Amino acid sequence: MRISLLDRSRTRAGRDEQAALADSVQRAVAAEQLGYHRFWVAEHHTVPGIASGAPAVLLAAIGQRTARIRLGSGGVMLPNHRPLVVAEQFLMLEALTPGRIDLGLGRSLGFTAPVREALGRTEASTEDFAAEVGQVRDLLEGTAPLTARPVATEPPPMHLLATGAGLGIAARLGLGVVLGGPVLRADDVGERVAAYRREFRPHRGSVPHVMVSMDLLVADTDAEARELALPEVWAMVRSRETGAFPPLEDPARIRAQGLSSRERDRVEKGLGKAWAGSPASLRPRVERVLEATGADELLAAGATFDRAALAGSDARVMRLLG
Repeated sequence: MRISLLDRSRTRAGRDEQAALADSVQRAVAAEQLGYHRFWVAEHHTVPGIASGAPAVLLAAIGQRTARIRLGSGGVMLPNHRPLVVAEQFLMLEALTPGRIDLGLGRSLGFTAPVREALGRTEASTEDFAAEVGQVRDLLEGTAPLTARPVATEPPPMHLLATGAGLGIAARLGLGVVLGGPVLRADDVGERVAAYRREFRPHRGSVPHVMVSMDLLVADTDAEARELALPEVWAMVRSRETGAFPPLEDPARIRAQGLSSRERDRVEKGLGKAWAGSPASLRPRVERVLEATGADELLAAGATFDRAALAGSDARVMRLLG
């Protein structure tokens, strides 16, 4: 089982956004030393709690600090971009860091109407999204009417962040998929993945590939792991109430705020769903999902306020399935 890492460049209270980007680069360096297979970054626009809206730029910086680990996007949100620009960016990355680049594509737009308006795009239909994914692939492979440059000897592999129709698109185009969030808790997740594998149409020798993404946080005890999960859970609770996704806060500061009964209830529900725990308690839960999906790879995506504790969790994740 290959294990990879997704970093969202989460901001932290008391630290500026430049520091969050530096933290992402340092986490990638550490991930390579720990033996992770891939290090992916995300795309979010004008979100107070996330510093990176330009995955290709961040990946270029990480590429200069690493030597072996694969680098990619989890993902570039294709409705926000023109296929030619996406292809050019990732061909450039491939030229700068040969043989190490992945292109993960998603379908989401900005969180709010003003962001969507600023991006100048509307959400694509399933057919339009599939067509644009095909255009990106043609441009990467040099089979499109236009030649995207720099031309790659071997184009970067593509993956779809897939829920619902995304699995069918990936199967039809012969692409790998990334499954995460609510889809992993669906009763029919195994059936959906089985259908993807059954309907897969190979492209240039491709084979089905399933990555399962979880916000994993591992500590010595369940109580410690819950404490690591609290900042992200609290950010989600606050976003539901304020409409803004905030920076991560120190757990002690969160508890000192005097949470309302509704907030405490939502926090407890969030912690109950979190992929956080000691190795002994978390391993069976993770293994059940991996078995149900027949996953080829685990993409860990946890975040917490304490950077040293996060580094410790990353190290434990690499040993979790051993």
